[in-house]
Amino acid sequence: MAKEQKEVRDLDEGSYVMMDDVPCEIDSYSTAKPGKHGSAKARVEGKGVFDDKKRNLSQPVDAKIWVPIIERKQGQVVNVESADVAQVMDLDTYETITMKVPGEETLSEDDEIEYLEYEGQRKIV
Repeated sequence: MAKEQKEVRDLDEGSYVMMDDVPCEIDSYSTAKPGKHGSAKARVEGKGVFDDKKRNLSQPVDAKIWVPIIERKQGQVVNVESADVAQVMDLDTYETITMKVPGEETLSEDDEIEYLEYEGQRKIV
């Protein structure tokens, strides 16, 4: 699995973190000061990279957490099968992949795109 461990205090907004075994992008990060009998806590709110579901996480700032290593890759549209499905060729490996097109995107053949990949899951950005 392509992931590494970091302390919760090292996370930033816009970076990635594993929540409920799903890679998520951090939308907001806040900390609460330590109390009389405890350590400082961090509250992390994020959105799933591939499923767009909102998730929350509350942990001590010195706790270890898994951070996914999501690859950004370049591709070229080979064929547009329908309004929401396109075939994309990876520009490094020349592998052809069928991907779902995000709702607001309109692609045509020979367009160069950027996509995210993590453990066989792919998403056009």
